Amino acid sequence: MIKDFFDGISSYAKAFRFLSRMRLWGYFLLPGLLSLATGIGILAAAWSLSDNVGRLLVSWYHWDWGKIVVENVASFLGGFLVLVVGLIVYKHLVTILASPFMSPLSEKVERELSGKPSTLKFSFRQIATDILRGVRIALRNSLRELFLTLLLLALSLLPILSPVTTVGIILLQAYYFGFGNMDFALERHFGVKESVLFVKRYRGLALGNGLVTMLLLMSVVGFLFVLPLATVAATIETVKRLEPISARKNNRPELVP
Repeated sequence: MIKDFFDGISSYAKAFRFLSRMRLWGYFLLPGLLSLATGIGILAAAWSLSDNVGRLLVSWYHWDWGKIVVENVASFLGGFLVLVVGLIVYKHLVTILASPFMSPLSEKVERELSGKPSTLKFSFRQIATDILRGVRIALRNSLRELFLTLLLLALSLLPILSPVTTVGIILLQAYYFGFGNMDFALERHFGVKESVLFVKRYRGLALGNGLVTMLLLMSVVGFLFVLPLATVAATIETVKRLEPISARKNNRPELVP
């Protein structure tokens, strides 16, 4: 897992060199603008809702003792909760919307790595298939991610657990970012269930890839290029781990989480 984690991080340098060599910068414009617009919209919504959520949390406290402390904590938790939920929504929404662009990019990278001729063809049917799969993955992951995030936030109310839960939330966000990036390659090889098992097996790769994605998003300008770069980085390392599986006779292995 540790090796996979560092592979997930170092793959971004490989991705940048790969993009330069293959001159794939044309895949950046529309996904970049889409990512930026989605990010701005969600951040604006989160900013406007944070105070309302904070007031709602305070309204549940009916005592005067320690009310100022409770108000400060509620204000912070309200803003943090809205920000985390907004990040979850951004992550899965932009993955769905960008799938018609990222899936061909991922396939192009895989074909180049494998040395096989490209089979890319424009197809509305394939676009619809990519979007539907993205919706299935997004619904599955967002529900699990939201539940685990709320659980960690509830545990963070205990001061002794706050540092642990904060790290847990960051790692949870990174894992599901990496999951989405890896799935652009996995969708050509597995169904949803098998893809889930594959990512569980290589969870370190998902964490490393997703952590860099989060750091790039925090730079603000990262919204413009993070999705194509993360997709290529994830594809490079995912394809390496798919090669032994593809070599098996039935090509449908029983993946162990």
